[in-house]
Amino acid sequence: MKKIIKKVSILILLAYVGMGVFLYVNQRSFLYFPTPDKATKYTRMKMDNDGESINAIVLNEGHKNAILYFGGNAESMAGSAAYIAGQFPDFTVYLLDYRGYGASTGVSTEKALYSDALKLYDSIKAKHKHISVGGRSLGSGIATYVAAHRDVSKLALITPYDSIVNVAQDIYPVYPASLLLDDTYDSVSRVKDIQAQTLIVIAEKDKVIPRKSTDNLIRAFKKEQLKVIVIKNRGHIDISSDERYYKIMQDFIGEG
Repeated sequence: MKKIIKKVSILILLAYVGMGVFLYVNQRSFLYFPTPDKATKYTRMKMDNDGESINAIVLNEGHKNAILYFGGNAESMAGSAAYIAGQFPDFTVYLLDYRGYGASTGVSTEKALYSDALKLYDSIKAKHKHISVGGRSLGSGIATYVAAHRDVSKLALITPYDSIVNVAQDIYPVYPASLLLDDTYDSVSRVKDIQAQTLIVIAEKDKVIPRKSTDNLIRAFKKEQLKVIVIKNRGHIDISSDERYYKIMQDFIGEG
């Protein structure tokens, strides 16, 4: 019996370690889901950064105020462009293709996407009086980084998290996520450096980002700095199809 217990224990340990190694090696494939390039009638803005060609789609060119938008981990900027352009006619809107997504080259990593986001901000700063920043899901972590390091007028975070580490720990509770993850997107640690008025939009039925992760981020903000809205009966994916979604964004960011 002892030998059987020992063998079973060894098998369980090997399975645990093996799964841990698998998660570590393949971690970025769980975080990034590159979308292919699509034809678009809108201007493509090319930037060279760290030897890669980074693409941003520019909507409604020529306005004094701008919005930088960072999408979710499987969101196609070219696919979303026309609808977003129609929702913010008084703003010039910049949609960043992450590395390996759309028309951008390279491989996405946290460090690389932060660098590309700041590059985009710095490239368009002189053209606009005010720049607001929006980020959805994965993109909320990039948006908080930009807001913590640059002058931002308004910050809108859609289905955000406190950190990817905490989200991963909730999904894989038996593994030490903080030791396994290279890309952490630790938004909650940056809140102290964010001065912009901030909006957090929550999907009531979000099954991807645990509510406790979003609530932890909310608690880090000063109450007078933050507005929180819950869109009822919507999940992580279909929140943007709700007619209330863009109205909330428009009311918060204001008129151009």
